[in-house]
Amino acid sequence: MTPVRPFLHATPALGARVYVDPAATVIGQVTLDDDASIWPGAVLRGDVNFIRIGARTSIQDGSIVHVSHDGPYTRPGGFPTVIGPDTTVGHGVILHGCSIGSFCLIGMRATVLDGATVEDYGFVGAGALVPSGKTVGSGELWLGNPARCVRRLSERELESLRYSAAHYVRLKDTYLAMAGG
Repeated sequence: MTPVRPFLHATPALGARVYVDPAATVIGQVTLDDDASIWPGAVLRGDVNFIRIGARTSIQDGSIVHVSHDGPYTRPGGFPTVIGPDTTVGHGVILHGCSIGSFCLIGMRATVLDGATVEDYGFVGAGALVPSGKTVGSGELWLGNPARCVRRLSERELESLRYSAAHYVRLKDTYLAMAGG
């Protein structure tokens, strides 16, 4: 089965130079902007709401990106998942009905739940759980379960967020070249 497939009448939309690994799954109302990369084992399931992945954003191995539907126990319209450009989503992350800004890093095995927001340059550390409705501020490092702000990011750490996004674009380009695309 192909890694990119429709659900009902919604077919994923892929921008230029997007890499979707053959072992990943992208279903339904999903938009992948230019130079986005979806790595092995990642699942993006836009079946009951939409997902948008910004340009140059990477969704790494084993991550799950899902959404919430419009139902009696959710807010009207449910919760889509929207991720801005130049963001790195680490291995094994769960993003569910949340909003992630630009130049963010979501650490390995972190979880961000419905209605939570990670502002531009926000950093969610490995294993952290950002509860529903919480906001990770710009330039903040959040750790723990439940996650809380532990400090501001240094200038070097902010630079590393920009580096991480660019690194995954270069790596994605290598994979595309190896595949003949």
